[in-house]
Amino acid sequence: MEIVYFAGGCLWGVQAFVKTLPGVKFTEAGRANGTSHTLEGDYDGYAECVKTGFDPAVVTIRELMGCFFEIIDPYSLNKQGQDVGKKYRTGVYSEKQEHLKEAKAFLDGRNDHDLIVVEVLPLSNYVRSAEEHQDRLARCPNDYCHIPEEILSRYK
Repeated sequence: MEIVYFAGGCLWGVQAFVKTLPGVKFTEAGRANGTSHTLEGDYDGYAECVKTGFDPAVVTIRELMGCFFEIIDPYSLNKQGQDVGKKYRTGVYSEKQEHLKEAKAFLDGRNDHDLIVVEVLPLSNYVRSAEEHQDRLARCPNDYCHIPEEILSRYK
């Protein structure tokens, strides 16, 4: 199993979608690339993200990126749906350089690559979100989500 981190706006919907993808073995709501190792204190530059464990024999980074692009606006800087702010930026993070190379190749292979504002960066820090944010939409299906229901359930 390998791990990659997807930031696509509010993590509730991203987690609900990503966990349904073929080859995904687990997800966890969290924060990527902030400067703190705790949930306490002021905003520290993190992006809301979903830690994604996947089986590379079943699904590739390129395929995961294709699915990820179904739920984000890749041209929107620090905003997805009604969620606005730097913590809602889009990004792909990993500790494996190969994942980052594959993600960049996916972006570079698109005709609109010069308009895309999705970060592709090494993971420098990860903090697991509070329990109340884990699988939030499964527990509270009427909470706000920027991803339409028909897309959320596409791979179920």
